[in-house]
Amino acid sequence: MRILLVEDHAELSHWVAKALRDAKLTVECAATGADADALLHTQDYALVILDLTLPRMDGLDVLRRLRARGGTRGATPVLILTARGGLEEKVQGLNLGADDYLAKPFELAELEARVKALLRRRSGSNETLVHSCGQLSFDTVARMFHYCGEPLALTPREHAVLEALIARPGRALSKEKLFDEVFALVDDANIDAIELYIHRIRKKLERQPEGNAAIVTLRGIGYLLQERPS
Repeated sequence: MRILLVEDHAELSHWVAKALRDAKLTVECAATGADADALLHTQDYALVILDLTLPRMDGLDVLRRLRARGGTRGATPVLILTARGGLEEKVQGLNLGADDYLAKPFELAELEARVKALLRRRSGSNETLVHSCGQLSFDTVARMFHYCGEPLALTPREHAVLEALIARPGRALSKEKLFDEVFALVDDANIDAIELYIHRIRKKLERQPEGNAAIVTLRGIGYLLQERPS
């Protein structure tokens, strides 16, 4: 789940990004409207958190240009996060296609709840979603994995890799696709790191001998999560 956070206040951006990363989300940050617009032209995000008062391009202009593109990228959910709390600005943002609106100052718990709600809505349901593959399950609201009825302890990177796979059980994902979903553009990482995380996840799954979920490597294609036959 890659999120683009567009906020020019460095301290606030750091604070929000850390909270979302602690919730096991991958966050990329942009400090200007122009930088955000450029990223939204070339990158896919599950959600955009967008301030309105930005240098080099107003947030409403970023939103307007995003919606005008159409297609999958143009439909990316947008949560407006701004100190402009007036009714006129709120109505304008919603009319331009924003999905939600949160005025500053705000509590992190409320922001996280709204982010989770928008991500659930994007998946096509407002109900609690649980992805599963055999005895492995992922609660998309609590953002917790369980295996054989027990919590599965994962690092944030491992969590991101396994989340991408369990959201598409039985479907192969290339190493490049997994890399895009796990790492932000600013991360200093090599694509081969994906192999390391796959190896670590497999080891953790193997600690439960009665478990029946497995990550399969398809040479030249990628990786898929599937239930082992009994």
